[in-house]
Amino acid sequence: MAMLTVENLNVYYGMIHALKDVSFEVNQGEIVALIGANGAGKTTTLHTVSGMLPAKSGSVKFEGKEIIKTPGHQIVSLGMSHVPEGRRVFAGLSVYENLKMGAYTRKDKKEIADTLEMVYTRFPRLKERTRQLAGTLSGGEQQMLAMGRALMAHPKIILMDEPSMGLSPLFVSEIFKIIEEINQQGVTVLLVEQNAKKALSIANRAYVLETGKIVKEGNARDLLNDESVKKAYLGE
Repeated sequence: MAMLTVENLNVYYGMIHALKDVSFEVNQGEIVALIGANGAGKTTTLHTVSGMLPAKSGSVKFEGKEIIKTPGHQIVSLGMSHVPEGRRVFAGLSVYENLKMGAYTRKDKKEIADTLEMVYTRFPRLKERTRQLAGTLSGGEQQMLAMGRALMAHPKIILMDEPSMGLSPLFVSEIFKIIEEINQQGVTVLLVEQNAKKALSIANRAYVLETGKIVKEGNARDLLNDESVKKAYLGE
């Protein structure tokens, strides 16, 4: 059974029909990429799935449970974390405080401490800067912090919105490597990414979004070799 099933999702911004009957699924253990041009509706899709935007109609099921009307903070408790576009770290809080904020839905202090240790092992740079204010970190380090914060909720699935945005090529490779490692540890990933080549290189499957509609889906490897995808998104 799919971990996340989205069916016929329709979302409006005022009069603008932003998502038009969007349907897709993410199976447990997969990395699924949503690719498309700027303004295609990728971020809107993630915001609707994670409860930050209301849908006009359609269904979002997480582990078989309908969550379309569930508030965002409750969705986190169910096992879904969101790494937003632009990182959105709390600039005036330390690295450690940011990470602790990610565990706000959890009660067991020992489990939280264990997860913190796991995050520090995965991101040694964060451990080195544990008392540093998040606003003074580089873009790549802030991205790591946003990912670490999402992992603090001990999610079953992570929704990642444009993790490579504004990062140097070196950091982009590092972030994608980390996404793969997180996935290998059993976390399912739904990835929205403008860097289609990178996204398709680590994803199992992918969907192509154009002006609010899904126009193509398939194995990531097949889409990497698809002529129309190459032309539109891979600059080939």
